Amino acid sequence: METFTLVHVVLSLAGILSGLVVLFGLIGGKRLDGWTAVFLTTTAATSVTGFFFPFHGVTPGIVIGVLSLIVLAIAVIARYRRHMLGAWRKTYVITAAISLYFNVFVLVAQLFRRVPMLKELAPTQSEPPFAIAQLAVMIVFVVLTVLAAKNFRAEQQPPTLARTASA
Repeated sequence: METFTLVHVVLSLAGILSGLVVLFGLIGGKRLDGWTAVFLTTTAATSVTGFFFPFHGVTPGIVIGVLSLIVLAIAVIARYRRHMLGAWRKTYVITAAISLYFNVFVLVAQLFRRVPMLKELAPTQSEPPFAIAQLAVMIVFVVLTVLAAKNFRAEQQPPTLARTASA
C-alpha cells in the first residue's frame, strides 16, 4: 500500500504542477498541447487511483474523485472532440481549471491532515483556519479561471481542418 500511495501522490503532484503550467499558459493565450496531455492524463490517473484505496464509505475524497472525472471528461471532449470551437473554448478552459482546483483542494486537505503545524490549527478540518485556506484557494482559482477564459483564444478551426482548407 505504501508504494501505491507514493504513486498516487506523485501522479497528483504531477497533475497539479502540469495543470498550473497549463492554466498560466491559457492566461497567456497559449495552447501548450504537450503540457495539456500530461495534465489531463495525470489528473485522470490521480482520480482513478484514488478509488483503489480501502473503502470506508463515501468520503469527501470519493465525491471529489467522481466530480473530477466528470469534469475531466467534459474537458477532454471540449478540447479533443469539439476542438475548442465556439462555446467549447470556454467550456474547456473552465473544466480544466475546475479539475486543477479539485486536485489543489485535496492537496490542501491532505496538508492539514498530515503537516503537524496545520493539523494543530484544524484537527478535524472543520475549524476556521481550514475553511479560510480552502476559501483562499477557491478565490485564487476563480480569478485565474476568469483570466484564462478571457485571454485564451483557441484556433478557429481544428488543426486538421485548417491544414486541409489551406492545401
